Amino acid sequence: MAVFTTADGPLRTRQVCEAMDLLIAPSTVNNTRLKLKRLVERGIRAETEQGLFTQPRP
Repeated sequence: MAVFTTADGPLRTRQVCEAMDLLIAPSTVNNTRLKLKRLVERGIRAETEQGLFTQPRP
């Protein structure tokens, strides 16, 4: 997700949806949040605080 490479800091799910030009609806935001949580579990993304997602540090 190129959204995180250009971001200055951690992003909220709504910001990720906006950057990806997705419809800002509760179902879309919730589905994106679930996908981001799965990426955190796999080590592809990091959740610095609850609801703030970023790239993991090497």
